Amino acid sequence: MNSKIPLIIGHEYRTRVMKRSFLIITLLTPILIVASIALPVVLITSQSDDAQKSIAVIDKSGLYQPAFTDSENYTFLFLDEDLQQARNEHPEVAGFLYITGDLTDSLQSVTFYSEKQPNTETVPYLRRQLSDYVNQQRIASYNIPHLEEIIAQSKQRVNINTIKWEKDGSEHITSSDITELSGLLIAMLIFMFIFMYGGQVMQGVVQEKSSRIMEVMISSVRPFELMMGKIIGIALVGLTQVMMWVIIGGIAFAVITPFVMPETQALSADAMNQMASNPEYSEIQEIFIALMGFDFLKIIVLFILYFIGGYLLYASLFAAVGSVVDNETDSQQFTLPISIPIMIAMFVAIQATHSPNSALAVWCSYIPFTSPIVMLVRVPYDVAWWEIAISMFILYLSFIGTTWLSGKIYRTGILMYGKKPSWKEIWKWIKY
Repeated sequence: MNSKIPLIIGHEYRTRVMKRSFLIITLLTPILIVASIALPVVLITSQSDDAQKSIAVIDKSGLYQPAFTDSENYTFLFLDEDLQQARNEHPEVAGFLYITGDLTDSLQSVTFYSEKQPNTETVPYLRRQLSDYVNQQRIASYNIPHLEEIIAQSKQRVNINTIKWEKDGSEHITSSDITELSGLLIAMLIFMFIFMYGGQVMQGVVQEKSSRIMEVMISSVRPFELMMGKIIGIALVGLTQVMMWVIIGGIAFAVITPFVMPETQALSADAMNQMASNPEYSEIQEIFIALMGFDFLKIIVLFILYFIGGYLLYASLFAAVGSVVDNETDSQQFTLPISIPIMIAMFVAIQATHSPNSALAVWCSYIPFTSPIVMLVRVPYDVAWWEIAISMFILYLSFIGTTWLSGKIYRTGILMYGKKPSWKEIWKWIKY
């Protein structure tokens, strides 16, 4: 059979992959994601103002001079004079902390004066210094030996380590928070890719139809071949982008991990407990340890398979929509029924992160219009392979059905101009 589908696939793939916008988005997106994660850390750890500030303290009670010690960012000048006089004689200071009485009796007996609006660090810093000192004085007033240490020990934070037992008896460190976030991230990516690349199929058909190029193409290519060529060609574009992101992300993870976790070998429960008791052990290290126990290969493979199945299912419907309208404005009437199931899938996916084995989540994992999103959210929670197999079988079988259905609409709709068909007319095309 002399099929023209490979030629159409090649044309659709080359015209999109070779675009400058595709290359920019593919390379820039991982960088932006890494930057969005790293930037808050940099902003938190960096100082907003490198200049050392001088704070004048006027303590009328004479009790709180020991509460303030010079630091890298603040120096303190203790004055014994009126506020107005101090303001005139010391214009170089950033502000005046004016204490009028005993803070153990009135916590409001302190005010900060400055000519410029203080930043978000200065007042909280001064508040902490005074609060800590006042608390220490109150504790000391009880005359109970070692009371401060007792209170500090009573406020210890309990850290519950999460260990997952594998079937072979091995142990892996996990994190429920990371599992939830990874599921939502995968769902959002699938949602984005289906709409983005499915929309490209519809836009391509609408543009070719409105410019009358379609009439020339149909003279040499069968409508079904044209539709399948577009769908598969754009699917390969999406897979190319996904694989490039996986490669770039893997390289970034491999580069960053040694700086955060010097030893990247699998850790046992005892090893993790020893690290958790280490004061240098940070939450960032905990995240990286949990990520090291993630089955990335399984998630990536299933992501690709569900992306292909979900995209093919929806892209065939988007192609049918593009064939029955003359412009993108008219397409909104027909894209709404297609959009509703995938929106429902997102809401179910959010619920599935908390109850992955609920009846709603399980059934939506089998329904083909919602399974690409919902099942991928459930996968990190160790869904049985037979459930995944059944879900994927129904998904790809449904793709065959929607392709047959869309092909009937496509072959008639692409040559219809000047009139937006009704649902009744589309039903006639399907039965034809």
